[in-house]
Amino acid sequence: MKLLIIALLVILAFGIFRFYRQRSYLKTLTEEEFIKGYRKAQLIDVREPQEFDRGHILGARNIPVTQLKQRLIELRKDKPVYLYCQSGSRSARAAQILHKKGYEDISQLKGGFKKWTGKIKTK
Repeated sequence: MKLLIIALLVILAFGIFRFYRQRSYLKTLTEEEFIKGYRKAQLIDVREPQEFDRGHILGARNIPVTQLKQRLIELRKDKPVYLYCQSGSRSARAAQILHKKGYEDISQLKGGFKKWTGKIKTK
């Protein structure tokens, strides 16, 4: 029982550490903040292609988080990167990958695509 409690505390501490560490390199923007800057940024939808085809933010490029490491050549380090996924978890994972590869200006859409009320494009 004691071991279980210790394990849970370690997991909790690690989660809190990762949350605060992530906040040091990933900005989470409201829709209004996102709209203000995304035209000057590299707008990346990190969802899978079939999700992207069902609807995406106008002007977004689809680079699924599962392909991001192989497709880093498509992204510039000298321009801001705006990420979004369906809810925010995959864009946070993508931000972690980008941060490890030296990208510095990384933002994500708060609440993801499901909270987006702006213009969208479908295939």
